[in-house]
Amino acid sequence: MQPVPASVVSASTRTRSRTALVASADRSFRQRLSHTLSGLRWQVCEAEGGAQAWAHAEAAPPEAIIVDSWLPDLDLAEFVRDFRGCFPQVDMIAADGSSAAECPRGPYRQELLYALRCSQDADTAAWNTAPALGGEPDPLPARAACSSQQAVPAKLDASPASSAAMSIPMHPPARVTEPACGEWLPGERLPDERLPELIGNAACMLEVSRRVRLVAPRTTPVLIEGPTGSGKELVAEALHRLSPRSRKPLIAINCAAIPEALLEAELFGHTRGAFTGAVQGRIGRIEAADGGTLFLDEIGEMPLALQAKLLRFVECGELQRVGDNETVKVDVRIIAATHRPLAQHATAGSFRSDLYYRLAVFLIRTPSLAEHAHDLPLLVDHFMRKMGREEPLKSVDRGALAKLAAHGWPGNVRELEHVLERAVILAGDAPVVTSREIDFGLTVN
Repeated sequence: MQPVPASVVSASTRTRSRTALVASADRSFRQRLSHTLSGLRWQVCEAEGGAQAWAHAEAAPPEAIIVDSWLPDLDLAEFVRDFRGCFPQVDMIAADGSSAAECPRGPYRQELLYALRCSQDADTAAWNTAPALGGEPDPLPARAACSSQQAVPAKLDASPASSAAMSIPMHPPARVTEPACGEWLPGERLPDERLPELIGNAACMLEVSRRVRLVAPRTTPVLIEGPTGSGKELVAEALHRLSPRSRKPLIAINCAAIPEALLEAELFGHTRGAFTGAVQGRIGRIEAADGGTLFLDEIGEMPLALQAKLLRFVECGELQRVGDNETVKVDVRIIAATHRPLAQHATAGSFRSDLYYRLAVFLIRTPSLAEHAHDLPLLVDHFMRKMGREEPLKSVDRGALAKLAAHGWPGNVRELEHVLERAVILAGDAPVVTSREIDFGLTVN
């Protein structure tokens, strides 16, 4: 395909929107691919499995679909055949870069293959490399793996003045440089042990990164403890990304978000007719994570009766679907997370102590934002740039930063992101967020 001038691409995308559907159980793969495609001005829709991808395609047929080599809910070969029959105009590409049988070559195939190659290259080696400072980076860069390839068109143009407008106390005004793998304060070197997704140079944040790097290559169960909104899911994703299982899916389930009556079937799967409404058999989240990682979020909310069944799986690696007499051997690495003091609950009897000791082989604690308050300017810059990928990049003045620094942050980093998003909306077309737009709303103490 001949290179298309950037001006032509910009003009064409204003009149015609290109949409891509990414079907994969691996959340980190979906996010990497979506990030690269978004930089190429694609609208991306993500699907965790075949059924969800099919529903998205029926609602709005995409220009192309990229399907991972394994789907948790449908047979891949059958899905490809049936999808091809119902949506013959959609360019279908497998995660390995090959196209589906008898699939017509779409006009943007090379662009899609480039994005796929970038997302696959942006794996452990690329993410672990901290680039040296130097040069004038693109204000909205692609990830490290993409920087060595052809340039990805920037979604927005940011002038040097707007990039330098971020006012950070304790440092003179300067342009904030943002490497492909993370952010740091101007003139500072990114600590070698810090992970790119864990923003902050405080000792407690560096300790989290150190522990993640130490345990990630192993199969050791990990328990992540920390207050709500402190980034426990980011830690779980980093553990999976740096592990030998990173090519396999990371399957997450929130134990507090699913009713007790359905949680067992969601975890272990069920056979047809196992209970009312079970019109067909279905594998559970544990089995879907075979070869990869299972993330049990809010494990402290799991009912005691179900904890006993989970304990058996943790001990022997075998599970039994609801309504089935046969056992299934599954190889998964378990990561659990909780905002509760699980050791105290185990002592009190509200959580099984034997399950606790098997999950808490290696402990990682995510600190509250108050414990690394000096990282607030870094976090503000990170979230402002993140929002700047979708709309014009705004800066934050010193008065707004001072108001943010004086807040207690009971909701931690998640609350900070929401406050900044609210401030950007309140600022309207203004290029700078001031203290007037910083609205904390109703906080829960």
